[in-house]
Amino acid sequence: MKKIEHIGIAVKDLETSNHLFASIFGKEHYKIEEVISEGVKTSFFKSGPNKIELLQATKPGSAIAKFIEKKGEGIHHIAFAVDDIKAEIKRLKKEGFTVLNTIPKKGADNKLVAFLHPKSTNGVLIELCQEVS
Repeated sequence: MKKIEHIGIAVKDLETSNHLFASIFGKEHYKIEEVISEGVKTSFFKSGPNKIELLQATKPGSAIAKFIEKKGEGIHHIAFAVDDIKAEIKRLKKEGFTVLNTIPKKGADNKLVAFLHPKSTNGVLIELCQEVS
C-alpha cells in the first residue's frame, strides 16, 4: 500500500454536501461522476495530497443507500492506493482478509477498485485503488 488515496463519505444529498465541503475547503469539488453499476454519484474534493469522496445513492438498493439507512451519513470507507491491485488482492486473501471483489472493477476517478469486508478489518470498509493508465 502506497498511501491513503481518499476517504469516502456517504451523504444523503450531494448538492447540499458539496456546498458544505466547498465551505470547509474554500474551493469547489474538482469532479462529479456517476458510477451507474454501483448506483452512486460521487464528488471529489482535494486539499493538498488529500482527497475526500462524497457518495450519494442513485438507487434505493445500492450499497450507499443501505449504508445510510443502517448507519446514517458519515465515513463509509478508507481507500488505499496500490500499484498492482491483483497482487494486493492475492496477498490480502493469503493474510486471511475477506475480499469482496476478487476481480477488480471500474470505480470512480479513473481507478480499478476492490474492497475488503469490514468484518475482517475491525469494522472499517477498506478500498484498494489502482490508477488506470
